[in-house]
Amino acid sequence: MLRSWKPRSRRGPWSAAALLASLAMVTVGHPAAAHPVRPQAGTVYYVSPSGRDAAGGKTAESPFRHIQKCADVMVPGDTCLVLSGTYEETVVPARSGSAGLPIAYRAAPGAKVTVSGASRIGGFEPVTAADVTEIAAADPFAADSQFSAAVADGHIYSTDVDLGPDVTTVQVFTDKRMGIEAQWPYPGLDLLAPSLQYAGEGSADATVADADLTRPAGYWDGARALTGYWYVSATTTVKSSTAGSVTLDAAPPCVHKVVPKETRYALSGKIGELAHPGEWFYDPVAKRLYMYGTDYPDTHAVEAKRRTLGIDLTNTSHTTVDGIGLFATTIATGPSSTGITLEGIQGRYLSHYTDITRGATDCGSTVTRGVGDSGIILDGTHNKIVNSDLSLSAGNGIALRGQNNTATDNVIHDVDYMGTYAAGIAVQGNSQTVTHNTISRVGRSGINLQWNEVPGLTPGKDLIAYNDISGYARMSLDVAAVYTCCSAWMMGTSIDHNVLHDPAPATTSTTFGISGIYADNGQSDLVIANNVGWGNREGTVMLNGLGTGSHDNGVYNNTGGMTLFYVKEPGQSTGTRIYNNLGTIRGLSGATDGGLVLSDNLPPETDPLFVDAANHDYRLTAGSPARNRAIALPGINDGSVDPAPSLGAYQYGAPEWTAGARR
Repeated sequence: MLRSWKPRSRRGPWSAAALLASLAMVTVGHPAAAHPVRPQAGTVYYVSPSGRDAAGGKTAESPFRHIQKCADVMVPGDTCLVLSGTYEETVVPARSGSAGLPIAYRAAPGAKVTVSGASRIGGFEPVTAADVTEIAAADPFAADSQFSAAVADGHIYSTDVDLGPDVTTVQVFTDKRMGIEAQWPYPGLDLLAPSLQYAGEGSADATVADADLTRPAGYWDGARALTGYWYVSATTTVKSSTAGSVTLDAAPPCVHKVVPKETRYALSGKIGELAHPGEWFYDPVAKRLYMYGTDYPDTHAVEAKRRTLGIDLTNTSHTTVDGIGLFATTIATGPSSTGITLEGIQGRYLSHYTDITRGATDCGSTVTRGVGDSGIILDGTHNKIVNSDLSLSAGNGIALRGQNNTATDNVIHDVDYMGTYAAGIAVQGNSQTVTHNTISRVGRSGINLQWNEVPGLTPGKDLIAYNDISGYARMSLDVAAVYTCCSAWMMGTSIDHNVLHDPAPATTSTTFGISGIYADNGQSDLVIANNVGWGNREGTVMLNGLGTGSHDNGVYNNTGGMTLFYVKEPGQSTGTRIYNNLGTIRGLSGATDGGLVLSDNLPPETDPLFVDAANHDYRLTAGSPARNRAIALPGINDGSVDPAPSLGAYQYGAPEWTAGARR
């Protein structure tokens, strides 16, 4: 429950009657089609790693060397065909296309193209006992450590390289797999399933007590600490340490305390911990990178991230990027961008950072770290990303900003490994369309839905439909597959026909708040309809009216149960209607005291007689008591072959709808 962060609200005089009347206008399940490959009227240029920028570039036999050369010369209607290879550059178009004549950057037919933000590093040498002695002159704890033992075993190598002054942005790869900065406890190499350490008894305020902290007094002084509790992931530094405890510079923001057996933590920034496969340590003063290796690093492709953006479209419009791969980099459009299409993007390791906290006590900007500036950033208006595969990001897979933008038919996984409010798709602005995406293995939510106005544009509702989301809540709690917050008037935003299942919290802490759809802290004027969920502690839907109340929400025909929270005080849930749902409703006692209306929800003791609930087939059998008994809601529960609609997300006899990317 985020209490101190309040995006801009927009309330309006919607009556209950007006809400029901608006249901007929809800459009579900019809996402925009992928942008067609239209013939270009202009010149076709070619690019190849074997080319020359001084070449003509107009034939495959005389290609340019860099995509940027295409970007420098192309005018509306032109196309850049990119031949197979890896391109280590940031492409910044010199000009935009036009609505009728877009500029296109395309992988050539059959080509495998990667724009990389990483560059090769080499020159590694074995670290010796003499080197350890020299290191120990500045850091005496390096001697007689796991690091010195690994040196003695011949597993530590180093090289001179300038990776910048900020270690929290350093990202190192071996054979295209990301390594991890040396830390305690050793987390392993699965970024979404790290080993976790928990604060022990005696922890309080800014002090972590833990009998497993066996390093001597002073060892952890100045180290960086990552903490996680409830809905808050945060970073700070260690002020002092002794065997059995570390004291942080500041208690974690938002919660302002370390909680015994609940706060998980990790410590990094000490070379003494460099002792496991896949780990590295960087000294920004000496500009030296140390790596653990089972063999000589120069026999592998060791790379470091160098470029945040691979394709910079922040000042560009009417441009298509098609079939281009991304490694250790991303693409961003800007507030003025329009008519951008990103299609068939294969992106890995889109964004990376290990710092989170923004100000020692700043809750809002800490929990939202990465929400607006990580992953593929689609800002502006009438832009789209379609048919793309995106994975591995400290923050988002996609940041959908601006207005009237679309994300559809994308597969997104293993993102938000820092566990903030970043998401598979972080939806901001308004009038956005997010449909038919498959999202899995995320640190917090699959879709984080935040509503705000865009200056100069008329706001409208979002559409979140036909998405398949699983494996959420891995690094943070009080969350959902689709999470929306706080105190915003959502203008009839529709969250419908989503399949939300199998959350996978890695923590042993309480799992409060894990639901399919979570309208948290006073979200109002939402239509939540025809969603299916399983494995969610709070059910498929959770309404939390804390703060400004849960008003004028329509919760219709969902399967999987729900939880009602802070909706019972007078006036706390006026205009909200909960009709035709299947599954246990928690918090039902006294729920109507706040003004909401409950009707025609199947009692929990009545078996709905699903086709095969054990295998998550929640269609209705012929004998189901959920048939022929729902309140008719045009545009919501059409399609039953019975005289009256069915309860739940699947209408009896209607064609079965499916969710997820259509591949």
